[in-house]
Amino acid sequence: MLAQVLQMIQKIAANLNSRQPERSRSFRFLFPVACSLALFASALAAPAQQMAQQPVVDQFILNDTIQPVTAGQLSRAIASANSDGASALLVELDTPGGLVDSMRTMAGAILTSRVPVIVYVAPAGARAGSAGFFLLEAADIAAMAPGTNAGAAHVVFEFGQPDPTLSQKIENDAEAFLRSYVVRRNRNQQAAIAAVQSSHSYSAEEALAQHLIDLTASSDTDLIAQLNNREITRMDGSKQVLHLANARIRLLRPTLREELLDWLINPNIALLLLIGGALLIYLEFNIPGTIVPGALGTLMVLLAIFALNLLPIQYTAVMLLIAAVVLIVLEAKFGGHGALAIAGIVCLTLGMMTLVAAPIPQLDISPMIAISVSIAFGLITVFLLRLAVRARHNKMRLGIDALIGRTASAMEPLAPEGHILVEGEIWRAVANEPIAAGASVRVTGHEEYLLRVTPLNR
Repeated sequence: MLAQVLQMIQKIAANLNSRQPERSRSFRFLFPVACSLALFASALAAPAQQMAQQPVVDQFILNDTIQPVTAGQLSRAIASANSDGASALLVELDTPGGLVDSMRTMAGAILTSRVPVIVYVAPAGARAGSAGFFLLEAADIAAMAPGTNAGAAHVVFEFGQPDPTLSQKIENDAEAFLRSYVVRRNRNQQAAIAAVQSSHSYSAEEALAQHLIDLTASSDTDLIAQLNNREITRMDGSKQVLHLANARIRLLRPTLREELLDWLINPNIALLLLIGGALLIYLEFNIPGTIVPGALGTLMVLLAIFALNLLPIQYTAVMLLIAAVVLIVLEAKFGGHGALAIAGIVCLTLGMMTLVAAPIPQLDISPMIAISVSIAFGLITVFLLRLAVRARHNKMRLGIDALIGRTASAMEPLAPEGHILVEGEIWRAVANEPIAAGASVRVTGHEEYLLRVTPLNR
């Protein structure tokens, strides 16, 4: 570009010298200025032109479980790479696995991407376990870093082990889904199926030797360098050469919404929000008008329900939670010497521990959290309910009606009327039979301001 500018200036100078000698003298002064401006313009244009020609690889880091939130993140990353002119999408993967439905959504997004998708299991110590193995094999380029592993993709059923026929159907469906694109990717079908049938897992070197992945790389830059000028076969059978020389890696960061959803989908967080919100709502009912506990509790419960709705929930566990609440309420209202409360806490613990039917431990509720939350919630609820029941039974504690049932002492013989001392106050009372001074009596009723009493031993 600079040479072209200089040639143009020289032609202009020669033309002016040949036609108008007088103007050529003034041009001798303008020529250095024009050259300086041309050099400055070309210096500014060179980096911009180089930047425009440099290939860009979008990078998405997935170091989480496979569930609806991460499925949405990957879909957004693929859509962004397809629309912003990226040469490829690099998915750096480290996952223990997750939900089958989310895995199918993510694999489908990879298979239908217009931009080539590179799945790279990294860094050292990372894994593409269970559902992550399906994503690795779905990629246009499958790569692993040394010290990583992939596989163990046997189907784990979310709601317990079904009957053998249904179990075989589900496993065959997963195997057929994996075969549908492993063959098109020219990878080892038998080795891939072994990861599903027998939960076989492969190191990076074993996966490369078994033709489950295309290459191993020690870093992102090493991976991009190895992929430059490499020909790949897309899902539609077409061939494409990757031009990634000196490619710039652009990291796609999660949005604030995705970070919030990823935090909420943690089943332990959802459980704590549900229990805490329920206690705050109960506090609002017992102390009406405070507003803040009720509003905050409602928000917490709604967030918990939203998060749990994204996870596989067992309805038998929900029934256990309902039974636990009923038992705790009965304990507080009628009293069962603690038996109903203990039964309620046991039901609450079992319900919380089995609430989420998770195929992997990372999506399950921690037993320690379930036990501690159940005991705390049960004891606090019983205590608050008993306070509420007592408050309702004692709601007429003002006026003469509050004295009915109280114990009093006769200040003088009642034959049948006299004065008694009740609750530190002196009242006129009438008895159905003579009562000696100093005897204990019980208030049974009143006629305006005259109390009716009977001996305490009656």
